[in-house]
Parts: sequence; C-alpha cells; structure tokens
Amino acid sequence: MESSCCVKAYVSGQVQGVSYRAAVQERALTTKVTGYARNLPDGRVEVLLCGDRDAVNALTQWLWQGPPAARVAHVELQRVEWRDRTGFVTR
Repeated sequence: MESSCCVKAYVSGQVQGVSYRAAVQERALTTKVTGYARNLPDGRVEVLLCGDRDAVNALTQWLWQGPPAARVAHVELQRVEWRDRTGFVTR
C-alpha cells in the first residue's frame, strides 16, 4: 500500500477530560482512518493513525487543534510500521 501510512502521535497539554479522544475518533471515522486514541498516565494522549497518507496527514495537523475545550501544547509524531487495522477505538 504505497499511498498508506501509519503515524503514532503523543499529544500533550490539556487533552484529557475534554473529549479529545472522542473528537479524534469522530474525525478518523469520517476520513476512513483506523487506529486508536488512549489516555496515558502522564496526562498525554497517544494516537495511532493508519490509512491514506493524505487523510493521515490532515488528521495529524488537526491534532494540534483538537476539540474546543482542549489546549494542545505539543504533538510529537513518529512514523510506524503499517498495521492493518479495522475501525478506530478509544481506550
């Protein structure tokens, strides 16, 4: 899948308890991006995005904004090996 990719993002700031994971899931599902979003013990949110490269890139840009109540301070991105996943889940 040449036009597909996976990216793992670590989002810091005020991103827990503000519906951040649900907002990421909603956007991912509408753009057919698979993966997950989960809270980490240190207050960050970890997000795995797999799918069409353009859709993944657009969603990684949106991670800086997040839902209205979020205050994103930093997004760290890592390219990861392709993972064939179905759907998008929050953990």
